Amino acid sequence: MSILTLFVVIPVLMLLGLWAARDIKQVRTVMVVGSSLLLAFSAWLTIDFIQQRAGGNTDVMLYAASTPWFPSLNICYAVGVDGISVVMLLLSSIIVFTGTFASWKLQPLTKEFFLWFTLLSTGVYGFFISVDMFTMFMFYEVALIPMYCLIGYWGSGKKEYAAMKLTLMLMGGSALIIVGLIGIYYFSGATTMNIHEIAAMHNIPNGVQNVLFPFVFIGFGVLGALFPFHTWSPIGHGCAPTSVSMLHAGVLMKLGGYGCFRIAMYLLPNAAHDLAWIFLILTTISVVYGAFSACVQTDLKFINAYSSVSHCGLVLFALLMMTKVSCTGAILQMLSHGLMTALFFALIGMIYGRTHTRDIRELGGLMKIMPFLSVGYVIAGLANLGLPGFSGFIAEMTIFTGSFQQPDTFHRLCVIIACTSIVVTAVYILRTVGFILYGKVANPHFEELTDATWDEKFCVCCLIFCVAALGSFPLWASNVVTDAVGPILSVIPGTL
Repeated sequence: MSILTLFVVIPVLMLLGLWAARDIKQVRTVMVVGSSLLLAFSAWLTIDFIQQRAGGNTDVMLYAASTPWFPSLNICYAVGVDGISVVMLLLSSIIVFTGTFASWKLQPLTKEFFLWFTLLSTGVYGFFISVDMFTMFMFYEVALIPMYCLIGYWGSGKKEYAAMKLTLMLMGGSALIIVGLIGIYYFSGATTMNIHEIAAMHNIPNGVQNVLFPFVFIGFGVLGALFPFHTWSPIGHGCAPTSVSMLHAGVLMKLGGYGCFRIAMYLLPNAAHDLAWIFLILTTISVVYGAFSACVQTDLKFINAYSSVSHCGLVLFALLMMTKVSCTGAILQMLSHGLMTALFFALIGMIYGRTHTRDIRELGGLMKIMPFLSVGYVIAGLANLGLPGFSGFIAEMTIFTGSFQQPDTFHRLCVIIACTSIVVTAVYILRTVGFILYGKVANPHFEELTDATWDEKFCVCCLIFCVAALGSFPLWASNVVTDAVGPILSVIPGTL
């Protein structure tokens, strides 16, 4: 059994510990110990992975293992990681760890909340370590289902509507995915559902690929906020509790881009080459539409939610450009956006918990009242608009530089249009900061509010450190990701 199974075993043990916990102190202890172990393990895994690559280990997947699960259906519990999986596991563990502190004082039903939260994280970890299509899809579903309960009970605003819409749309995407996966397995003639073994056979007819590709790409694209299937995202994020928004936008949406690249483009390469232009148009719309939509919002969470539509659109946009540099940028953007949006949602939740409003027209002068949270928000905004020294700059520059390597007019025109989102992002970030942090205090009652507590400061400082560290020292992540991107692009015709 691979050591990667610890990413499933530890959350399962956390679930058992939470179930047995008798008070909130025990619940917090289980969450802190479990999330700390996962963070430490993912950090060790990342370091060991880099060392093995530096030592000349050229295996496509490291720590690989496969155990027959349903032999009659050729289904195995098959796990393994490459550079993409490793950075996604590290991102997930960071968000789960900081999300625990962001919900430190959550009431009511704290125990039940963390049970669903941990189940959600179990699905995320299992998805990123799986290399068997069935196992991956199973963990994908495990990651989606808890969202209904987490938003429907602990959310705010139109939480029942948001939970239902999110669940129905993502389940609709799941239906498309399962059709595509069954088609891939059947028409490949494979005797296994292992992704890499199917890719190596490379014998799915082109006509069949063209039929299956939209099923898989759109199915995963729904979770990646692909236009016009993104409408669940703003309302879902807007109504979700703080740590759920952090995990959902920071990690769960990355399952969409990961699935599009790992399955749709890797297993259906000819169709990816032939049909990419259609989805490239949709992702370009996502990038620009999300940015402009964020400009007209007045709710802090909806501003960040539409910003996530734009930035997650950049991930799919870069993948469809199909150059090694752009695809490396796409994975860096997944990592960067995950950290930045988690920081944003954490800060928004902390501000809302004090002011009881997210309307920027009702906020103002917060810098005088809660300087720590205000400075944190400014840093998050600067990272989001791509200030050098933060992760957003590295990711977006890699995306646009790599995408412009495509020599034809169509691709370069798409790049130019997508680049306008940089300016629009600066507009809504600076507008929001000006509204809520500066000027006169909007409400006299705000004068009595307090700044961040120790748990909130710890959460915010951890995320700021990660955003700055990735922006200042990006080479390790870039090298790890580039090595993993190469084998996938090598099977797609016409890639650069």
